[in-house]
Amino acid sequence: MYVYDEYDQSIVDARVEEFRDQVERRLSGALTEDQFKPLRLMNGLYLQLHAYMLRVAVPYGTLDSRQMRMLGHIARKYDRGYGHFTTRQNIQYNWIKLADAPDILAELATVQMHAIQTSGNCIRNISSDQFAGAAADEVTDPRPWAELLRQWSTFHPEFTYLPRKFKIAVIAADEDRAAMRLHDIGIQLLERDGVLGAKIFVGGGMGRTPMIAHEVKDFITADHLMSYLEACLRVYNRYGRRDNIYKARIKILLHEIGVDAYRDQVEAEFAAIRELGIDPPVAELARITAMFAGPGFASDAPDSVDRSDPDFAVWLDQNVARHKQPGHAIVTISLKPIGGIPGDASADQIDLMADLAERYGHDELRVTHAQNIVLPHVRKADLHAIWTALREAGLAEANLDLISDIIACPGLDYCSLANARSIPLAQKIGERFAGRQRELGELKLKISGCINACGHHHAGHIGILGVDKKGTENYQLLLGGSGAEDVSLGKITGPGFDEDGVVDAIERVTDRYVQLREGGERFLDTYRRVGMQPFKEAIYG
Repeated sequence: MYVYDEYDQSIVDARVEEFRDQVERRLSGALTEDQFKPLRLMNGLYLQLHAYMLRVAVPYGTLDSRQMRMLGHIARKYDRGYGHFTTRQNIQYNWIKLADAPDILAELATVQMHAIQTSGNCIRNISSDQFAGAAADEVTDPRPWAELLRQWSTFHPEFTYLPRKFKIAVIAADEDRAAMRLHDIGIQLLERDGVLGAKIFVGGGMGRTPMIAHEVKDFITADHLMSYLEACLRVYNRYGRRDNIYKARIKILLHEIGVDAYRDQVEAEFAAIRELGIDPPVAELARITAMFAGPGFASDAPDSVDRSDPDFAVWLDQNVARHKQPGHAIVTISLKPIGGIPGDASADQIDLMADLAERYGHDELRVTHAQNIVLPHVRKADLHAIWTALREAGLAEANLDLISDIIACPGLDYCSLANARSIPLAQKIGERFAGRQRELGELKLKISGCINACGHHHAGHIGILGVDKKGTENYQLLLGGSGAEDVSLGKITGPGFDEDGVVDAIERVTDRYVQLREGGERFLDTYRRVGMQPFKEAIYG
């Protein structure tokens, strides 16, 4: 994984001291809240319902055991003993005192972590495939390119004050494990005739106007990828609306002028800047790429696993994926225990995951966009020991991609923007379907507490949106969404429900699915085959 050089470290250290001065001036009254707000947001600090929330960047979801332990330490010392892993592959702390924020950032800086650009109208944390560097189906490791994007975008003088926040994802496989086409820019690395390049998608996103990104460039060679992205951002920065926050995202620009007109503008800009030296020198790319070389895998690691323990076998089938190296596997640690809070982990659990990575996983962990944690490189011979330790810590739920593996935002329990609670609803759904989830198979359920869609409800096979209906919490039910390579947006079924009513409605939906499915169809496959109407009849009678 990437290791800071002196320039990286000096930038982060300087930002900590700058923010320390800003916080001191806010506490003394020298800065008003209106003056302080844009400063704190650029350092990942939000003011929520009950306290400040700090969002810490985990670039492209990759971190080591030392960094993971620091996250546990922050949870224990400065929060209430837990952290919340997010859909941007970050971590949030919900109970931060303003006076402590500079000290937290200073401690994070000692392990090459920060909260820079985790908020604000800038390029946010770059996200990627949580299986990067381990997946058998990737054409190359996308993380060196994600790291280049991080360096290019951090404090970019032209893109620090964009019309609106901007999110980029990079993958390198046909299977999309990062919801790439629901980003402002999605990058799929691929090879053509032995040449590495990328397909570029622009204009995706969720929120109040969900859209799927358009293919803007079928293939750009890797040696000009960065200058092409620069052109994409320049056109947006030039024409994106700043007069209306609801129409400021790049997806609205493409909708209003059309993808062809946008592409023409980008190509003209690219032609003007491609020789300006924006693309990194070959030596710099090689320096970064070398840091992502795979660990020293044991070539004689046994490829068989003892499946005699039935509970262990279930976990193997559900939460363990194929690794490109024989004798090894990819483990997803579920942060979705039945009745738990999706994405939350206690300080002790965070420490345990760090310990497992250090002992069994070549000292590497990943945060997933589905709010789970991955050990990307483990020997198959160590899987039972890992599962045993996870089970003792309450982290061995075998539910990856099942109905209880719920993505959920913090909702009205924490967020000042929310209209409804997400957490209690997620807990009720997990408890209701705990005994049926394997019968139902792959079924991705996602909950947002407001139209901002931080819970990705538009991309759920079943999605739930919490709204305010005359002062009461009301939940709209959506069906048919996907954030994967078969990307689609869910459609609202009809009138909403109260909290218990939406759980009952989901049960009616799943019952109808079981009646209608053919062979090994997933819920999404059945929905696409039969359409909305049979499910509406089941829901509303």
